Order: sequence, then structure tokens, then C-alpha cells
Amino acid sequence: MAEPLKNSFGADVPRTIARMIAAVFSRFDEKGFVRSALDGYDALELMPRGWKIAHQLRRFLPDDYEKAIEILLASLDRKPERTVAQGMGGFLFLPHVFFVAEYGLEHFEASMRAQYVLTQRFTAEFSIRRYLERHQAATLARLMEWSVDPSEDVRRLVSEGTRPRLPWAARLRAFQADPRPVLVLLERLKDDPALYVRRSVANNLNDIGKDHPALLVATAKRWMVDATEERRWIIRHALRSAVKRADADALAVLGYGESAFLSIRKGRVTPPRVTIGSTVTIDCELVNRSAKPQRVLADLRVHYVKANGSNRPKVFKLKAVELPARASLPLRKRLSLSQLTTRTHYPGTHRVELLINGRSHPLGKFDLVEP
Repeated sequence: MAEPLKNSFGADVPRTIARMIAAVFSRFDEKGFVRSALDGYDALELMPRGWKIAHQLRRFLPDDYEKAIEILLASLDRKPERTVAQGMGGFLFLPHVFFVAEYGLEHFEASMRAQYVLTQRFTAEFSIRRYLERHQAATLARLMEWSVDPSEDVRRLVSEGTRPRLPWAARLRAFQADPRPVLVLLERLKDDPALYVRRSVANNLNDIGKDHPALLVATAKRWMVDATEERRWIIRHALRSAVKRADADALAVLGYGESAFLSIRKGRVTPPRVTIGSTVTIDCELVNRSAKPQRVLADLRVHYVKANGSNRPKVFKLKAVELPARASLPLRKRLSLSQLTTRTHYPGTHRVELLINGRSHPLGKFDLVEP
């Protein structure tokens, strides 16, 4: 089982932050800060640990927010490159962005400057959302400026910070209701030279599509005109949830709008009875019955049993291919049924379907039992 993320954000984090601040602010009570930050720390998960440190920063830094944020910024490394933020290392600055989110809302310019700096060390996607809620027009205007900033980290913040459904963050309800202000920003970033930014654009558009599927498809169609391969990648990535939902309009944008003239042979699920912790193998063969090549998008949908006995489907990507006339294509997927931090397996009958260009074709089932 994977190591909990909070273990990478241990007691060394508040100690390191304390040393950094003490190096630039001689009146900082380093020992008192560490003692207060670590009180009850072990019981907290990752994000609450970040908030705990941020609240203690408020206690031990000057009451004047603008003085406090200047001290925090002065304590940072002198190199703004994101090299310090590789892996979990950048989470060292999670309490800093939480400090800005919680205590800086009445100090717009100072907080914008702080987020500009912090996002180049870690990310300010969590803090900028508070400003979009409290100061929407002013924050959108600043993000418009930042959409052409030389730093890819700053440009990426423009997209990632405005995601309506950003993971680990509260949803931006205003943009869920009306995502048009976000789309204006994404239009400026859709051909960004950095994959780091383009991936964020795709994720943002995918978020928008969960609430506004027709708007997602309309945007994807518009972006397809004279699209580079880089922009086509954004579109494919942005449509991934719609494709999993077998949205016919989304599939049509990707060129899979027609029902394929296929046969499915040799479909089998083995073994038919399997224990939790082992694996199951799913096989089948696609046969193009047409005298012409066909574009085929093949996915696998497994209906996992939940704790209450109901089912929750999960789609796995299999193959996107142009199948020659009269040709066949073997498909295989081996599923691990080990317990994971992201998925708990429960006993019961699991149905398996093959999705071809969004259309469902039953393949079989397997019974999952306790070892």
C-alpha cells in the first residue's frame, strides 16, 4: 500500500520553515513556533497540517499582514526556479500560500505579489481561488496580464487556479455556473509553448465539461480548426471524461462519430471466480466486417461493486486505431484486484463491457470473493 502523503510532510517541515524565517527575522521565536506547530500535528492529514502551520505563522509573525508577508517572501530561496518544488519538496511552501489565502484578502496588491512569487516555487492555485471569490473582477484582470507572463509557472496558475473543480480545493461555484470568464483565459493559453501549461488548460476544460458538456464540445470543435498537434492533444485530453461517458458529440469531435461495423469474437473473462488481491484477465478480438478501414476507439468498462452492494463503473483505455478492411485486432486487459489507497475492492459480481466508439457491448462478468 502506498505511503500516506502526510508522511512526506513531517515534523521537519515546520522546523525548516522556522529556520528560514529566523535567518531573516531575528525576533522570530523559532522554538515557540515549532512547539506550537507540532502540537497535535501527528494526527493531522496533509492539508490540515499545512493549515496548522499557516495559523501558527499568523501567531508568531508581526500582526501587520504586509510586514509578515514581506518576511515570509524574504525567507524563501533566492532562486525562483521550480527545481525546489520537484516531488513533495515544493509542499514546503504550502503553509505560505494558505497564509496568503486566509489573511491577505484585504491586502490585494501585496497578496498578488506574494502569489506571483510563491507560484514559481510551488503553486498558488489554492490561494488564488479565495481572491477570485472575494475580488473576482480585479483577480481576473490580473490573471489576464499573467497569461502572457514569461514564467510558465505564472501562466499555469492562470489556468490551474481557475479550474472549477480543482482537486483538494473548494469548487469555484460561480465558474461552475458560468465558465465564460475562465474560457476567455483558456483561449489565450490554448497554444502555450509549455506542456505544463497546456496540460492545465486541458484539465480546466475537462472540469468545465462536467457541468457544461455542450459548451465543452463547442469549444473543442472551435479549437480543432487549424489546430496544431499540440492543441489537438489538449482537445483529446479535455474530452477524456466525455469520452468515458460515451458522449456521442465528443466522440464525433475526435473522429469516432459513426458506429463501427465490427464483430466481437472470443470474448472471455478469466478466471470467472477470483479472490481479492489477485488478477483477472479480459480478452476479446475485434473484426472489421467492412471492406473499408474503420476508426475504432476501444475502451473497457468494469462495474465495480461498492460497499453497499451497488455498482460504480470505471473505464479503462484500450486502443485507438484505424482498423484495416477485414482485419482483426486482439485486445487484452489484466486487472489487478489488490486493495489500493485509491480503490477498495468488495465481493460481488462485476460486469465487464467493451465500449466501441462509445457503444456498449457486454463481454462477461467475474465473481470477486474474499481470499
